[in-house]
Amino acid sequence: MEKKSEILENFKTAIGSTIKSLSNSENVEVSFGNQNLQSKKTSIKLPEIEQINNKINYNQIRALADSKSLRLRFSDNKIFKSYEPDGNISKKLYKIAEKIRYEKLGSDQFKGVKNNIEKYYQERINSLDLKSSEDKILESFENYLRVKFFDSKNNKEFEKKLKTYTKDLNEKLKGKIKQLSNLTHDQNEYNSLISDLISNMNLDENLEEEENIQENKEENQKNQKNEEQKIKEKEQEQQEMSIDSGVPDLENQTSESDQDGQEIEIEDKSKSDVQRNIKKNLGDLKYKAYTEKFDEIIKAEDLENEEELNRLRKNLDQQLLQLKNFISKLANKLQRKLLAKQNRSWNFDLEEGLLDTSKLPRIIMDPFNSLSFKKEKDIEFKDTLVTILIDNSGSMRGKPISVAAICADILARTLERCSVKVEILGFTTKHWKGGSSRELWMKNDKPNSPGRLNDLRHIIYKSADMPWRQGKNNMGLMLKEGLLKENIDGEALKWAHNKMSKRKEERKILMVISDGAPVDDSTLSTNSSDYLETNLKNVVKWIENKTNIELLAIGIGHDVTRYYKQAIKITDVQDLGDVMINQLTDLFVEKDKKVLH
Repeated sequence: MEKKSEILENFKTAIGSTIKSLSNSENVEVSFGNQNLQSKKTSIKLPEIEQINNKINYNQIRALADSKSLRLRFSDNKIFKSYEPDGNISKKLYKIAEKIRYEKLGSDQFKGVKNNIEKYYQERINSLDLKSSEDKILESFENYLRVKFFDSKNNKEFEKKLKTYTKDLNEKLKGKIKQLSNLTHDQNEYNSLISDLISNMNLDENLEEEENIQENKEENQKNQKNEEQKIKEKEQEQQEMSIDSGVPDLENQTSESDQDGQEIEIEDKSKSDVQRNIKKNLGDLKYKAYTEKFDEIIKAEDLENEEELNRLRKNLDQQLLQLKNFISKLANKLQRKLLAKQNRSWNFDLEEGLLDTSKLPRIIMDPFNSLSFKKEKDIEFKDTLVTILIDNSGSMRGKPISVAAICADILARTLERCSVKVEILGFTTKHWKGGSSRELWMKNDKPNSPGRLNDLRHIIYKSADMPWRQGKNNMGLMLKEGLLKENIDGEALKWAHNKMSKRKEERKILMVISDGAPVDDSTLSTNSSDYLETNLKNVVKWIENKTNIELLAIGIGHDVTRYYKQAIKITDVQDLGDVMINQLTDLFVEKDKKVLH
């Protein structure tokens, strides 16, 4: 026993000496397991040595000691921190990439170090049990870099498990590995490049989406099982009742089906009533269009080919990088607030519902106690539609339209994770100064007071039912040169309203982003100077007072409170993201308060 203890102590001493030598520092102290050191020296913590004759454990200790020593020798923590990306996964990947760098430097200089690290890594991957997507991403990333940097042998079984992830990495890092390998001696350049590469992968967002999809899937499966259980219980109950009474319960069944038919009829009727009310209320206005035959409602993907949309999206992403930290914080704030409200909550001690398993002891003690059931509380804002209507006029060109597109994009992504439907629309005209409508008017001898005299172009960037991932490239279209022309706000609002009124969601929020009054030279030169403004005011008044749509507006550089009851002005376009998210957050908070009263 003494001999074993002596061997163990000698091994620990040897490890300590090796660490000092490799790290090139005498100011370092080593601890094993839970051992605490009070020294002011740099501390390296290693696992406890479990068994004196455990080869795997010995290899692990030696490899970890080598790796930690090399970090002290070759890695500057200040440089490391200065390039560290945002996001939980991104940080972990960045740390792995830096570890690969300093282990590569050490392995090139010390053959024994290379053997220790290689042995340990091969032993480790053989014992890995990868369950979560996060684990699979991290391990496939490390394995990919090790194979490329160290010319390590491929573990075919391990790579087979992570085939999808490895393929994805190969696509994203192709052509960059050689560049990274050449930069291992320059930590600044290496850290800078790998940080950019990791950030561009968007793995944190993708993983969140994947997890949300999985959670939703599991939730749906659970709900389905509960529903099936309820149906079985109901059927059983009905059977028992039928046996007791000797008469099938046909009367109730008939009344239920009649009721369903009635609901459908009422729904259809209400939709048609909405349309009639719109026409009635807005038909009284003096506003008209000279012709509508040249107007168009078009999807963003139909305006440009896929290649151009991809290019424009990349431009948008480049601008997003500058605002990344700022907007991510805001988006996370909104998501936290909304998801906090969406956490499942229950009513307990009920006479019916799902059996509350925590109350089983109560039932055993008192079988006649009926208050042992629970029901999930309804979530108020899950059944919500948010439509973002963006002014695509020429005056929005430059930073305003970029920030509006970025914020709409971020909001769509965030709200989608919270089960809120989001629609993104834009409005402009097809031409400057009239287009085909004006040409037709001139052909017809220029009649007086022709009304709206330009060709409308209403753009659907993302429909309410389109997943963000599918429609994200469309956002870049707002940056297209030549797209932004005139703005006829009143008709755009009416169009957005009509689209929303056909939706089944209980709650509807319309957010308008504009930089001022409606302007169309062709229309204003042939009608009164306040023609478009008056129309906008009337449409806004109608939506605010006669419909169930909640309307809010954000004016960029201009006060829009003269048109909208609920409006806010921002002077700096940088404030747009903050305002959009805070306004939406406040809306949901207000809704909750109303519900409580």
